[in-house]
Order: sequence, then structure tokens, then C-alpha cells
Amino acid sequence: MTMPTPPALKMRSWLFAPGDSAKKMAKAAASNADIALFDLEDAVATGNKPLARRMVHDFLEANAGDRARLWVRINPFDGPYTLADLAAVMPAHPGGIMLPKVYGRADVDRLHHCLSALEVANGIKEGSTPVIVLITETAEAMFHTGSYKGAPRVVALTWGAEDLADSIGASSNRNPDGSYGFTYELARSLTVLGAATAGVAAIETISADFSDLDALRLRAEKVRRDGFRGMLAIHPAQVDVINDAFTPSAEEIAQAREIVAIFDANPGVGAIGYKGGMLDRPYLSRAQQLLAQVADA
Repeated sequence: MTMPTPPALKMRSWLFAPGDSAKKMAKAAASNADIALFDLEDAVATGNKPLARRMVHDFLEANAGDRARLWVRINPFDGPYTLADLAAVMPAHPGGIMLPKVYGRADVDRLHHCLSALEVANGIKEGSTPVIVLITETAEAMFHTGSYKGAPRVVALTWGAEDLADSIGASSNRNPDGSYGFTYELARSLTVLGAATAGVAAIETISADFSDLDALRLRAEKVRRDGFRGMLAIHPAQVDVINDAFTPSAEEIAQAREIVAIFDANPGVGAIGYKGGMLDRPYLSRAQQLLAQVADA
């Protein structure tokens, strides 16, 4: 069955907030984050998970008008909490679901079936709950990063380095200079390639040092050039930096429009002169993709 397509979303900034903190959930929802992501997984201790489920449900119900940007990270299928998480939050119709620690495409298909049943049971349009998937947190998942093409509900893929290090028994995921080691840079690359294959957004992982906003800006600008379309955040101070970095500048938009106009004026041409150089069809494609990110393009 073909599922309905969810509405277009801004996905530049995804701000985590622990699901057992009403204060932090309220701050995330009030921030400029495109998506506030209420966490039932790593940010919530085992004993607090039942409380967090109730708190997230109640927060979603109380903020129904903003629910499209209020998402929930549930616990992974390799533990005992996933179905309880979904049963608790789906009646409040979250804007979307983040699925962590997948082992491959089968986990996404399983989530799809769970969500379909809960949507029907709660009077929610079937297929209307989108999903972002953390695709690199287990060693096994690394071998399946290109398998999400056509995966139901998936609108974005992202990656994580901490759980991956744990999965492979590494003592650290960093080089002596603080940069990510090869395996984790590979995870980043496979994420952007997997997202391109699936035709969805690639989202960069968190920057844990929320006090160094200059480093955050440099990293966000770099990964945007690499093809990422947004970034996870752990502190409200990071949101505006991320939003700015992933928003095309006026100069970029103007140049993209000029490139599109040149090719429109010369239909059928494969390459064309431009400012002393040559443009071919990949330049046109990149210009079109940039304009697609701009609401009024």
C-alpha cells in the first residue's frame, strides 16, 4: 500500500530534550529549533521511563497546535521499552518518531507496522507519522546504510558515534587531536550516501561541546557543503547557529537562480559558459537542489 506523503518540514535543527523534564521540553518547544525532539531513550534513566512517557504524552496533548515539530525519540527494538513508548505517545499524535540503534532496514519496516496499527487505533491518518532513523549506532547497521530507499515513512537519516564505539568495543571514537577516527568519519560518509540513495535528508550528529559555538558553526558549514541538510543539537544555544549554517545565503540563492535561468534560456545545452568558466548539468542540478531548500524559491 502506498502511504500518504507527510507535509514538507524544515529540518535544519533538531533539539533534544529529556522526556522526564517538563522545563527542558518547554525550552526546546519554545526555541527556534525546527524540530524539538523529546527523548525517551538515553536521556532518561530506566526507572524514570514510565514517568517520561506520561510527561511526553501530556506535553504533546497540551501543545497540539505545535505538534508537527514536536517529535519523540523512542527506545530501540533491541530492548523491552519500544512498544510501551509507542503505546504511550501515539495517542497524543507526535509530529514524528526517531528510531535509534537500528540493525538494518527490517527495524524500520517493523516500526512502520507498529505505527500503522497505532494510528488507526487512535484516529490518526495512516502513514502520517514521519520517521528519522539513526543508522550507524550498531556495527551491523553500518553494512545496511544504503538499504533505506523506499523505506516507509522515512524522511531523514542521521548518525551517531557514541553507541557505535560501544558496539565495536572501542575505547574512544576520537583521534588524539579530537577529530573523529576513521570508522566514525566512515559512518558520517555512509549516512550522507545512504540519505542520497533514499532521497531523504542527511542530518549531522550532535556537537557535545555546546559552549564552543565557533567550532559548531565551522562544522555545520562544512557538513552542509558535504551534503547534509541539518544537525542534531543538545542545547538551545546551538539552534540559531545551526539554523543559520543550513540556510542558503542570499548570494547563494541569487547565483542558483542565475544558473537555472541560463540553462532555461538554452534548452538542450549540456555545458554553457559562465563567468569565465564552464557549467555542465551537475551545476544545474546543485542549483535546483539549493532552490528546493528555500520556501519562496
